[in-house]
Amino acid sequence: MEPISHKYRDRILKMMALSRGESHVSEDNVYQPGNDGLLPFIDGVVAENLLPGSGIRHFERLVELLDAAKSGEPCLLLLEHYSNFDLPVFHYLLRQEGPQGIEAVRALLAIAGIKLNESNPVVLAFTEAYSRLVIYPSRSIEIIKRNLKDPKELVAEVMRSTTVNRASLKALAALKTQGRLVLVFPAGTRFRPWDPSSKRGVREIDSYIKTFGKMCLVSINGNILRLNPDGEMEEDLVCQDRVIYDVSPVIDCQEFRDRMKKEHKHREDKKQATVDGLMDILERMHEEVEKTRL
Repeated sequence: MEPISHKYRDRILKMMALSRGESHVSEDNVYQPGNDGLLPFIDGVVAENLLPGSGIRHFERLVELLDAAKSGEPCLLLLEHYSNFDLPVFHYLLRQEGPQGIEAVRALLAIAGIKLNESNPVVLAFTEAYSRLVIYPSRSIEIIKRNLKDPKELVAEVMRSTTVNRASLKALAALKTQGRLVLVFPAGTRFRPWDPSSKRGVREIDSYIKTFGKMCLVSINGNILRLNPDGEMEEDLVCQDRVIYDVSPVIDCQEFRDRMKKEHKHREDKKQATVDGLMDILERMHEEVEKTRL
């Protein structure tokens, strides 16, 4: 395995030259349409590292969800999260499914953390290829609170996070009924094998489920861009692997929340219980696929 910024240095330099992304996020630019001009570069990386047998299982379920979205139903895709290439590979494999896959890709709107814009121009060059709505995640806010020592800076950044998230919520309210498939990673961060808590769903996901009509869960097995424990995101390690996405049946969001409340009626925090139940389903899907993936 080799850091992606080393193996594909020349390609990344070309991408950065084509980048038009806004690294600083404000209330005025939380919705950022994808830059299609960057896709051929990323597609090349994906194609070179996906092994035969990679693909999307139960694609027809995603088509069913897309049909609901086109009718005006707010629709949600909740994916496991292992890699900064989870979305690029999903995007690529969808387009291999033909016209319906291309239609699904055009409907995708990813909820993306602010760090992907502001951490590094290399990361931004990959991120901006895909349409997304930028938020200031709760995990990031907690990190800021721990690390910023100047009270004035801390107050200013917390106020900025509130402003960004308020603008994102307003934009989401408008976009989610316009035929979009809103893609969210419920863990809020990539899974780190040395930190089991990184696979726990964040409590705020219950609010997404509450305000959407239909959803599909998507497990991910395999990973062509693995976390580098000793480096930054641009130093993640690229490798070959068979990657399989498995789509759940379409789920009614309200029925799911009601069922989770009944199953976890003795738990005090019903919102976290709902998200924990969701993550348990994703884990079971993941384990089932892994039995035959290799």
